[in-house]
Amino acid sequence: MRKKIVAGNWKMNKDLAETGELIAEIKRSFENLPEAEIIISPTFTNLYYAFEELKGLDIKVAAQNMHQAESGAFTGEISAGMLKSIGVDTVILGHSERRAYFGENDELLAKKVNTALKHDMTVIFCFGEELQDRKNNTHFSLVESQLKNGLFHITEADWKNIVLAYEPVWAIGTGETASPEQAQEMHAFIRETIRKTYNQEIADEVSILYGGSVKPNNAEEIFAKPDVDGGLIGGASLDAQSFAAIANAI
Repeated sequence: MRKKIVAGNWKMNKDLAETGELIAEIKRSFENLPEAEIIISPTFTNLYYAFEELKGLDIKVAAQNMHQAESGAFTGEISAGMLKSIGVDTVILGHSERRAYFGENDELLAKKVNTALKHDMTVIFCFGEELQDRKNNTHFSLVESQLKNGLFHITEADWKNIVLAYEPVWAIGTGETASPEQAQEMHAFIRETIRKTYNQEIADEVSILYGGSVKPNNAEEIFAKPDVDGGLIGGASLDAQSFAAIANAI
Protein backbone atom coordinates (compact mmCIF):
# COMPACT_ATOMS: atom_id res chain seq x y z
CA MET A 1 0.00 0.00 0.00
CA ARG A 2 1.42 3.38 -0.98
CA LYS A 3 2.49 5.92 1.62
CA LYS A 4 0.63 9.05 2.59
CA ILE A 5 3.19 11.86 2.80
CA VAL A 6 3.13 15.52 3.84
CA ALA A 7 6.39 17.34 3.07
CA GLY A 8 7.20 20.93 4.00
CA ASN A 9 9.48 22.84 1.62
CA TRP A 10 10.83 25.81 3.59
CA LYS A 11 12.62 27.26 0.53
CA MET A 12 15.00 30.16 1.34
CA ASN A 13 13.45 30.93 4.70
CA LYS A 14 14.48 30.67 8.37
CA ASP A 15 17.96 31.31 9.77
CA LEU A 16 19.41 28.99 12.41
CA ALA A 17 17.59 30.55 15.36
CA GLU A 18 14.29 30.66 13.47
CA THR A 19 14.77 27.06 12.35
CA GLY A 20 15.24 26.05 15.97
CA GLU A 21 12.06 27.86 16.97
CA LEU A 22 10.04 26.27 14.16
CA ILE A 23 11.33 22.78 14.90
CA ALA A 24 10.45 23.22 18.57
CA GLU A 25 6.93 24.29 17.56
CA ILE A 26 6.67 21.33 15.16
CA LYS A 27 7.64 18.95 17.96
CA ARG A 28 4.82 20.35 20.08
CA SER A 29 2.29 20.44 17.24
CA PHE A 30 3.13 16.90 16.12
CA GLU A 31 3.12 15.38 19.60
CA ASN A 32 0.72 12.79 18.20
CA LEU A 33 1.98 12.07 14.70
CA PRO A 34 -0.65 11.55 11.99
CA GLU A 35 -0.82 8.51 9.75
CA ALA A 36 1.15 10.34 7.06
CA GLU A 37 4.94 10.34 6.77
CA ILE A 38 6.15 13.83 7.71
CA ILE A 39 9.11 15.48 5.97
CA ILE A 40 10.62 18.95 6.42
CA SER A 41 13.09 20.56 4.05
CA PRO A 42 15.08 23.43 5.59
CA THR A 43 17.89 25.34 3.88
CA PHE A 44 21.25 23.64 3.34
CA THR A 45 22.86 25.52 6.26
CA ASN A 46 20.31 24.10 8.70
CA LEU A 47 19.96 20.52 7.47
CA TYR A 48 22.34 18.93 9.96
CA TYR A 49 20.88 20.92 12.84
CA ALA A 50 17.39 19.81 11.84
CA PHE A 51 18.51 16.19 11.51
CA GLU A 52 20.04 16.25 14.99
CA GLU A 53 17.03 17.96 16.56
CA LEU A 54 14.60 15.44 15.09
CA LYS A 55 16.56 12.30 15.98
CA GLY A 56 14.27 9.78 17.58
CA LEU A 57 11.16 11.34 16.05
CA ASP A 58 9.40 9.98 12.99
CA ILE A 59 9.96 13.19 11.01
CA LYS A 60 12.38 13.05 8.09
CA VAL A 61 14.65 15.81 6.82
CA ALA A 62 15.06 16.42 3.07
CA ALA A 63 17.33 18.64 1.01
CA GLN A 64 15.83 21.09 -1.44
CA ASN A 65 18.30 20.30 -4.22
CA MET A 66 21.66 18.67 -4.98
CA HIS A 67 24.27 18.60 -7.74
CA GLN A 68 24.55 15.74 -10.20
CA ALA A 69 28.34 15.35 -9.83
CA GLU A 70 30.02 13.36 -7.08
CA SER A 71 32.51 16.17 -6.36
CA GLY A 72 34.61 18.75 -8.18
CA ALA A 73 34.95 22.41 -9.09
CA PHE A 74 31.30 23.35 -8.68
CA THR A 75 31.41 26.36 -6.37
CA GLY A 76 28.36 26.70 -4.18
CA GLU A 77 26.97 23.23 -4.93
CA ILE A 78 26.20 20.29 -2.65
CA SER A 79 26.69 16.62 -3.54
CA ALA A 80 24.65 13.54 -2.69
CA GLY A 81 27.55 12.17 -0.64
CA MET A 82 27.66 15.34 1.46
CA LEU A 83 23.94 15.03 2.21
CA LYS A 84 24.22 11.36 3.11
CA SER A 85 27.17 12.14 5.41
CA ILE A 86 24.93 14.30 7.63
CA GLY A 87 22.07 11.82 7.70
CA VAL A 88 19.95 13.32 4.92
CA ASP A 89 18.77 10.66 2.45
CA THR A 90 15.85 12.46 0.79
CA VAL A 91 16.08 15.22 -1.83
CA ILE A 92 13.59 17.37 -3.74
CA LEU A 93 14.48 17.55 -7.43
CA GLY A 94 12.86 19.47 -10.28
CA HIS A 95 10.95 22.02 -8.21
CA SER A 96 9.32 24.60 -10.47
CA GLU A 97 11.49 27.36 -8.98
CA ARG A 98 14.64 25.44 -9.86
CA ARG A 99 13.31 24.94 -13.38
CA ALA A 100 12.20 28.56 -13.83
CA TYR A 101 14.91 30.56 -12.03
CA PHE A 102 17.95 28.33 -12.46
CA GLY A 103 17.28 26.83 -15.87
CA GLU A 104 17.10 23.21 -14.75
CA ASN A 105 15.78 21.14 -17.65
CA ASP A 106 14.71 17.52 -18.01
CA GLU A 107 18.15 16.37 -19.19
CA LEU A 108 19.88 17.84 -16.14
CA LEU A 109 17.22 16.49 -13.79
CA ALA A 110 17.62 13.01 -15.22
CA LYS A 111 21.30 13.16 -14.26
CA LYS A 112 20.45 14.37 -10.76
CA VAL A 113 17.94 11.55 -10.37
CA ASN A 114 20.59 9.04 -11.43
CA THR A 115 23.05 10.36 -8.86
CA ALA A 116 20.50 10.35 -6.05
CA LEU A 117 19.44 6.78 -6.84
CA LYS A 118 23.08 5.67 -7.02
CA HIS A 119 23.39 6.88 -3.42
CA ASP A 120 20.16 5.11 -2.43
CA MET A 121 18.40 8.40 -1.75
CA THR A 122 14.67 8.99 -1.93
CA VAL A 123 13.78 11.49 -4.65
CA ILE A 124 10.75 13.76 -4.44
CA PHE A 125 10.47 14.50 -8.16
CA CYS A 126 8.53 17.67 -8.99
CA PHE A 127 6.82 18.61 -12.25
CA GLY A 128 3.83 20.58 -13.47
CA GLU A 129 2.46 22.97 -16.04
CA GLU A 130 2.44 26.75 -16.41
CA LEU A 131 -0.87 28.60 -16.65
CA GLN A 132 -0.46 29.04 -20.41
CA ASP A 133 -0.08 25.28 -20.84
CA ARG A 134 -3.40 24.74 -19.10
CA LYS A 135 -5.09 27.50 -21.11
CA ASN A 136 -3.75 25.91 -24.31
CA ASN A 137 -4.94 22.48 -23.12
CA THR A 138 -1.39 21.14 -23.40
CA HIS A 139 -0.97 20.47 -19.67
CA PHE A 140 -1.30 16.69 -20.00
CA SER A 141 1.29 16.42 -22.76
CA LEU A 142 3.64 18.77 -20.88
CA VAL A 143 3.45 16.70 -17.70
CA GLU A 144 3.90 13.48 -19.67
CA SER A 145 7.00 14.95 -21.34
CA GLN A 146 8.52 16.03 -18.01
CA LEU A 147 8.02 12.56 -16.59
CA LYS A 148 9.34 10.70 -19.62
CA ASN A 149 12.39 12.91 -20.14
CA GLY A 150 13.36 13.37 -16.51
CA LEU A 151 12.37 10.10 -14.88
CA PHE A 152 11.23 7.30 -17.15
CA HIS A 153 14.74 6.05 -17.86
CA ILE A 154 14.95 4.51 -14.37
CA THR A 155 14.47 0.80 -13.71
CA GLU A 156 11.41 -0.79 -12.16
CA ALA A 157 13.43 -1.45 -8.99
CA ASP A 158 14.32 2.26 -8.71
CA TRP A 159 10.69 3.23 -8.20
CA LYS A 160 10.82 2.21 -4.55
CA ASN A 161 12.90 5.39 -4.03
CA ILE A 162 10.63 7.74 -5.99
CA VAL A 163 7.91 10.08 -4.71
CA LEU A 164 6.15 12.25 -7.28
CA ALA A 165 4.98 15.81 -6.64
CA TYR A 166 2.61 17.36 -9.15
CA GLU A 167 2.75 21.13 -8.78
CA PRO A 168 0.77 23.28 -11.21
CA VAL A 169 3.07 26.31 -11.44
CA TRP A 170 0.13 28.72 -11.64
CA ALA A 171 -0.97 27.59 -8.16
CA ILE A 172 2.37 27.97 -6.32
CA GLY A 173 2.55 30.95 -4.00
CA THR A 174 -0.29 32.65 -5.85
CA GLY A 175 -3.16 31.79 -3.55
CA GLU A 176 -4.72 29.96 -6.49
CA THR A 177 -5.24 26.24 -6.05
CA ALA A 178 -6.16 23.55 -8.51
CA SER A 179 -9.62 22.32 -7.61
CA PRO A 180 -9.74 18.88 -5.99
CA GLU A 181 -11.22 17.63 -9.26
CA GLN A 182 -8.38 19.13 -11.32
CA ALA A 183 -5.81 17.62 -8.95
CA GLN A 184 -7.47 14.20 -9.12
CA GLU A 185 -7.73 14.34 -12.91
CA MET A 186 -4.00 15.00 -13.27
CA HIS A 187 -2.95 12.52 -10.60
CA ALA A 188 -5.03 9.80 -12.30
CA PHE A 189 -3.41 10.70 -15.63
CA ILE A 190 0.06 10.46 -14.05
CA ARG A 191 -0.72 7.06 -12.59
CA GLU A 192 -2.04 5.81 -15.92
CA THR A 193 1.06 7.13 -17.72
CA ILE A 194 3.25 5.17 -15.32
CA ARG A 195 1.13 2.06 -15.82
CA LYS A 196 1.50 2.25 -19.59
CA THR A 197 5.27 2.79 -19.39
CA TYR A 198 6.03 0.37 -16.54
CA ASN A 199 3.24 -1.69 -14.98
CA GLN A 200 0.15 -1.59 -12.79
CA GLU A 201 2.00 -2.47 -9.59
CA ILE A 202 4.38 0.50 -9.83
CA ALA A 203 1.51 2.81 -10.75
CA ASP A 204 -0.46 1.65 -7.74
CA GLU A 205 2.45 1.85 -5.29
CA VAL A 206 4.04 5.23 -6.10
CA SER A 207 2.96 8.14 -3.90
CA ILE A 208 1.85 11.22 -5.85
CA LEU A 209 1.73 14.45 -3.86
CA TYR A 210 -0.06 17.66 -4.79
CA GLY A 211 1.78 20.97 -4.40
CA GLY A 212 0.21 24.36 -4.88
CA SER A 213 -1.22 26.63 -2.17
CA VAL A 214 -2.39 23.81 0.09
CA LYS A 215 -3.74 25.23 3.33
CA PRO A 216 -5.63 23.90 6.37
CA ASN A 217 -8.94 25.00 4.87
CA ASN A 218 -8.56 23.08 1.59
CA ALA A 219 -6.26 20.17 2.48
CA GLU A 220 -8.91 17.68 3.51
CA GLU A 221 -10.89 18.06 0.29
CA ILE A 222 -7.77 17.70 -1.87
CA PHE A 223 -6.36 14.76 0.10
CA ALA A 224 -9.70 12.94 -0.05
CA LYS A 225 -9.24 12.31 -3.77
CA PRO A 226 -8.27 8.69 -4.47
CA ASP A 227 -5.07 9.39 -6.40
CA VAL A 228 -3.78 12.23 -4.19
CA ASP A 229 -1.43 10.79 -1.57
CA GLY A 230 -0.51 13.95 0.32
CA GLY A 231 1.10 17.28 -0.32
CA LEU A 232 4.33 19.17 -0.93
CA ILE A 233 3.61 22.24 1.19
CA GLY A 234 5.31 25.60 0.74
CA GLY A 235 4.29 28.69 2.71
CA ALA A 236 1.92 26.90 5.09
CA SER A 237 4.76 24.64 6.27
CA LEU A 238 6.48 27.67 7.82
CA ASP A 239 3.77 27.76 10.48
CA ALA A 240 3.83 24.69 12.70
CA GLN A 241 0.13 24.73 13.55
CA SER A 242 -0.91 25.14 9.91
CA PHE A 243 1.49 22.38 8.85
CA ALA A 244 0.12 20.06 11.54
CA ALA A 245 -3.46 20.84 10.55
CA ILE A 246 -2.66 19.98 6.92
CA ALA A 247 -0.93 16.73 7.94
CA ASN A 248 -3.86 15.74 10.11
CA ALA A 249 -6.25 16.32 7.19
CA ILE A 250 -4.83 13.34 5.33
